[in-house]
Amino acid sequence: MAVPLVNLAPNLTVSKLCLGTMTFGEQNSLPESFRLLGGALEAGINFFDSAEMYPVVQQAETQGRSEEYLGRWIRESKIPRDSVVLATKVTGPSGQMTWIRDGPKCLDARNIADAIDGSLRRLQTDYIDLYQIHWPDRYVPMFGETEYDPTRQFCSIPIEEQLDALGRAVDSGKFVQVAERSTYRPKIVSLQNAYSLLCRTFDSGLAECCHHERISLLAYSPLAMGILSGKYFSPDGGPPDARLNVFRGKYSEGESRYNLSNHIIRAAALEYIKIAEKYILHPVSLAIAFVLSRSLVASVVFGATKSWQLQEVLDGCKVELTPEVIAEINKVHERVPNPCP
Repeated sequence: MAVPLVNLAPNLTVSKLCLGTMTFGEQNSLPESFRLLGGALEAGINFFDSAEMYPVVQQAETQGRSEEYLGRWIRESKIPRDSVVLATKVTGPSGQMTWIRDGPKCLDARNIADAIDGSLRRLQTDYIDLYQIHWPDRYVPMFGETEYDPTRQFCSIPIEEQLDALGRAVDSGKFVQVAERSTYRPKIVSLQNAYSLLCRTFDSGLAECCHHERISLLAYSPLAMGILSGKYFSPDGGPPDARLNVFRGKYSEGESRYNLSNHIIRAAALEYIKIAEKYILHPVSLAIAFVLSRSLVASVVFGATKSWQLQEVLDGCKVELTPEVIAEINKVHERVPNPCP
């Protein structure tokens, strides 16, 4: 069974699964990355997500490698460019990643234009199919924050300037299918937010907005950084090369949201794993199938460092959850809503 396809925008058809590349160049070598990309394409995945700041954990020495590996795979494997959909992202304001345009103070037109040119060069392509702003220029609670603090607000670049910059890139041919072109500016067609059994915050507000504006969700972290696979609940704490073990103490964004020492997160994850066991499903299949069942989800962005992990996700794409399973999932969610916001 091939991975199903969906129309993300006019003339832009993507697979319901999207292989994220943020491990390429850090946890995955070039040959390993090629094997994962080839396996995904063979299974029917045509959608690949990257970012100029990848791989993670971010550092100057490796910045851009994920895009480079993806571009080299297309070129060296002689993959027809029009058979794959490439998505990448521009880094937002960052006081830490000083190696990316001096740690951009803002996401203005110049930063967007420079980022696009850099990504095109690393990807070895003439155009990007879907271009994304990695995080907003303005202050907004994100990456696990749940409360808005008005004292942290600051002057930010207007979204109109950002859309104008993206529109100029469309007109110059650097984006072919970035968005539906309106009279003046490109139309936003997708939003990439975390969504999983442990994080359904998208449903509270954003879902309504996206529905009315016809914006699809690209759901990332469907396994809650691997927690929902169950691998971290073994007596030894999981494989030593698992992300939360490899980067312990080095990955603040991941550890703040997916804190294994948090008993609420552990308890909720174990309840979902028990549901999978009850219905004779692999925990990964339960997690992936659940996210795919959401009406506004166009594609699920997942990561894999090994071929068998890729296969587990592919298997989840074949599962259709029954109303009984969904009901049990919702009961857990009612008791423990969004422990990984």
